[in-house]
Amino acid sequence: MFTGIITDLGKVLKVSREDGARFEIGTRYDMETVAIGASIACNGVCLTVVEKGAGWFAVDASRETLSKTTLAGWRPGTAVNLERALKIGDELGGHIVSGHVDGIAAVTDVRPDGESLRFTFRAPVDLERFVAPKGSVALDGVSLTVNEVEGPLFGVNVIPHTRKETTFGTLVAGSSVNMEIDMLARYVARLISKD
Repeated sequence: MFTGIITDLGKVLKVSREDGARFEIGTRYDMETVAIGASIACNGVCLTVVEKGAGWFAVDASRETLSKTTLAGWRPGTAVNLERALKIGDELGGHIVSGHVDGIAAVTDVRPDGESLRFTFRAPVDLERFVAPKGSVALDGVSLTVNEVEGPLFGVNVIPHTRKETTFGTLVAGSSVNMEIDMLARYVARLISKD
């Protein structure tokens, strides 16, 4: 489990592709404190550390993961939002995020809004009913509050700190992001569908 609060902006160092992919990711994390087998959310995707060294770790992504997320497009130099798994007693600053991506959303517009940037995203058709004004959504692993919703389009504001400390500083219209709907919305929809 994660919170959607990014704690490092890593970078893909190396990519190996064979029946899936292995990514080596550069990080500022003290890898002495990260165990082999630990979970790290990488652009919102929960991945397992399979190898590590000072300033880097490696993760494997299955063909299924590559087909359902933006990871298939990762190349050396790709910036990656990183978050270590939540520990009991940690501050819950965002919302509960599982690291299980539901689909890929597309940036349709980016414009200044005071000190912030206003992003408009297009949700996949099968996910739009889970997005609500003032609800939460995780985009590339970042916990964000939804401002408004109109059909498949929804808007979020990104403050300067988030823009600087995450990949949101590089997103433009046409960019794709991993989208995880709010866990509460998922269960409410399931309960309602049983009636």
